[in-house]
Amino acid sequence: MVDTQVVMDWLVFNDARVQALAAALTSGRLRWLVAAAMRDEIRHVLGRGVAASYGPDLAHIEAQFDAHAHPVETAPQQPLAGRLVCRDPDDQKFIDLALARGARWLVSRDKALLALAKRAKPRGLLIVKPETWSPDA
Repeated sequence: MVDTQVVMDWLVFNDARVQALAAALTSGRLRWLVAAAMRDEIRHVLGRGVAASYGPDLAHIEAQFDAHAHPVETAPQQPLAGRLVCRDPDDQKFIDLALARGARWLVSRDKALLALAKRAKPRGLLIVKPETWSPDA
């Protein structure tokens, strides 16, 4: 899985640090799981702030999203006792979906998600930055 910031780095900013990850996504070696709320968040972010000032090619971004994302149902909410809780409620959907779907990686630059890396690892989920992501990890 990849979060919104990483998708933006890939599809809007063409950041070199995400190229290995982007190649794995576009070749199909890596499945990019997304729920509807994640697509909505990307659309929202594209319309404001720094992303909007870049004048992103919305048609291209949507085409890439449609070609490479694997839509899944939103993860059922886990009982609070066993749930990894993200300090940023907007990012909770990423950790919930990754754990519910048995994702191997959650690739993010978000500090709130990265802070969960130690606690996610025993559950089989590696939370990593795109520049440190490796299919061999």
